[in-house]
Amino acid sequence: MKTIDHGKLDKIVLDARKAADTRAEGYRERALKIYPWICGRCAREFTVANLRELTVHHRDHNHDNNPNDGSNWELLCIYCHDNEHQKQIEADRGYTDSSQRGGGATHNPFAALQGLLKKD
Repeated sequence: MKTIDHGKLDKIVLDARKAADTRAEGYRERALKIYPWICGRCAREFTVANLRELTVHHRDHNHDNNPNDGSNWELLCIYCHDNEHQKQIEADRGYTDSSQRGGGATHNPFAALQGLLKKD
């Protein structure tokens, strides 16, 4: 049976993480210089105090596509960013809109309201 060299494996993982962090810092810093510190979805504004909650979203979902003009980026808060990726996951699974996941509500709680308002 072949033994696993955990030291070598740990080094490979560490190098990959460092490379990803370096790449992310580069485009993040550029995106923060190009765009205003506002979420592109919910319009929440950010300051230096909470800037860590503002993320760079790649529109084409390719983290290696980082043009200098920032055309593949948009700044999203962590909540909107998670939502955007969840939509992508659902689209990959074939869910393209909420009506395919079970439809809407069937009960109307205000159905008799007009009749109640007309009574004296």
